[in-house]
Amino acid sequence: MKISLSWLKDYIDLDDSAERISEILSDVGFPCEGIEHVDDDAVIDVEVTSNRGDCLGHIGLARELAAATGKEVKLPSAELDESDKDVAEFSSVGIREPELCGRYTARIIDGVKVAPSPDWLRKRLEAIGLRSVNNVVDATNYAMMETGQPPHAFDYAKIDQGMIIVRKAAAGERLVSIDGTQCELDPDMLIIADARGPVAIAGVMGGLETEVSDTTTTILLEDASFDPVSVRTTSRKLALPSEASYRFERIVDIEQVDWASQRTAQLITKVAGGRVAKGVVDIYPGKPGKKEVTLRPSRLAKLLGIEIPLDRAVEILAALKFVPAVEGDIITCTVPSWRSDIYREVDLIEEVARVHGYGAVPTERKIKIEVVPVDPRQRLAQSIGTYLNGCGYYETINVSFVDQSTAELFVETDDKRHLTVKDESRKSANLLRRTLMGSLLGVLKTNLNAKNVPCRIYELADVFTPKPQQEGGLPVEKAMLSLVCDGDFRDLRGTIEGLIRSVKKEAKISFEPSDLTWAQVGAAIMVNGEALGTAGIVSKAIKEKFDFKEGSPCAAELDFEQLLTLSGGIVTVKPIPKYPSIQRDLSLIVDEGIRWMDIEKAVQCEAPSELENIQFVGIYRGKGIAGGKKSVTLSLRFRDDDGTLTHENVDRFEADIVGRLADAVSAELRTV
Repeated sequence: MKISLSWLKDYIDLDDSAERISEILSDVGFPCEGIEHVDDDAVIDVEVTSNRGDCLGHIGLARELAAATGKEVKLPSAELDESDKDVAEFSSVGIREPELCGRYTARIIDGVKVAPSPDWLRKRLEAIGLRSVNNVVDATNYAMMETGQPPHAFDYAKIDQGMIIVRKAAAGERLVSIDGTQCELDPDMLIIADARGPVAIAGVMGGLETEVSDTTTTILLEDASFDPVSVRTTSRKLALPSEASYRFERIVDIEQVDWASQRTAQLITKVAGGRVAKGVVDIYPGKPGKKEVTLRPSRLAKLLGIEIPLDRAVEILAALKFVPAVEGDIITCTVPSWRSDIYREVDLIEEVARVHGYGAVPTERKIKIEVVPVDPRQRLAQSIGTYLNGCGYYETINVSFVDQSTAELFVETDDKRHLTVKDESRKSANLLRRTLMGSLLGVLKTNLNAKNVPCRIYELADVFTPKPQQEGGLPVEKAMLSLVCDGDFRDLRGTIEGLIRSVKKEAKISFEPSDLTWAQVGAAIMVNGEALGTAGIVSKAIKEKFDFKEGSPCAAELDFEQLLTLSGGIVTVKPIPKYPSIQRDLSLIVDEGIRWMDIEKAVQCEAPSELENIQFVGIYRGKGIAGGKKSVTLSLRFRDDDGTLTHENVDRFEADIVGRLADAVSAELRTV
């Protein structure tokens, strides 16, 4: 924002040079990008952060200079010479969208004469980069650059019945803006309308039909407060930026709307003549109460790392108009209406720090860095990443939002609740994820389209699960680990089993059949008898959604918090076996409906202590196997910790296991 030094001196007594003033502003958080000398004036280009809309006018920056230099701000008077005619005779205002328009004022100025602006007004506006239009429009622009509050002047004769209605646009309504832009309005846009239709786009720009012209004699003056998100959304959708929208997007001072209106009316009558009708139409649906924020001096010292005396902190807060009151070890501040950015203790601490001066923070020739060990959570995440990388999996990082159609594929039909952000922030994908699998399958599809195969990916991130409806409140946030691949489910299972055992060597792992919403074949991953996650082959509906034409992607999701718990405790180790193992492969013919889990349980029921491992090898269907049957091959590994096993002993173990399999699952040894 450009400010004129001569203009600034109307509100604060300054004897310093432009260079010195720019240094002061930079020290209190308003960096200066350049100084330009225009005639006998100096124009300083000041960077104003998006949270400081109160400083988008000369008075706002004068307040900052006053706090930094100890001087007082001189506000201009706003006295009006009102006529005997009452404003209610001319105009009425109705706000149909109080959430989007917090306050609207209207004043009537009769008998104005539109003409070129006087030199003093024109020069000040041109110095800061604004084009002179006429005395009325220039007066409104001057008021905006002075107070930071954007007013708008309508030609009263062109406002049907003097009626102002603040409402949303109707579908199909149009407006030609002052700059000649053809605006197609939609029902999400807030507009200013009269009895016939739109006359302005609220907070953005007025309409061409009702603009002030050479024939204008009566002004309807608007000064209002509009919702910043509504203004920003409309301005961007119409590609219609303006000085007014820039300020409304950063929040104007709703309490000062009437004063700013008076000041604007005073300026208009000063340069264009006329008289202001008595009173003001002021619609203020929800007047906010005073906002108080407390500050603990102990917290101030702890956060800043330096000692700022209590008296100095109180002095700074008083200079910033926070009206500090000290009671014991608490400073209670009443936040001025123009400081919408202050609502926490840390905000007050920042105010004290920046005015006290960052240059007052002591520096040392040496700094001390304390090295701390990696916490268990980070250590486990690193360990998981290392293991999965070794299995050919690549980490992905996705946004935490998905669209409605994707989200519904992974949740139960009776509970489709999600935490959602407003569509102003995200238009299509605005639901917080309850599972990571939807995002990962999208990444998988992108890689498959690029012929990047085989593709194995994982993500470790938070998901957001809703609480039961009777409890209410925000969803539960927890970390989950999800894996997706385009390969065989057995490969995914092997990866998961190896991962869990890398976390807990002696963990007992099983995959138990489970009906999952998203899987055509699914399993619950059980570890030591407790559910750790789910895994499965994705369903037909998901394949169609992501357009997987070939193959059936597999996916799994594990609870990271449970993995973290599993990784705790004392790690037990075993010595390297002294004696060799003996491995036997069995090919069994079983009914088609027999599951691997049934076979595994049967083996374990008859297993001697020497059975060290059971491993699935494969399934065969075809020549030599009767219909409704299948051949399942498994491998058994035996070892004796106290001595070398003999084949005779293993033959006996094998015979007992085969007998148990025959009884439990009607298994027969395959001989061909």
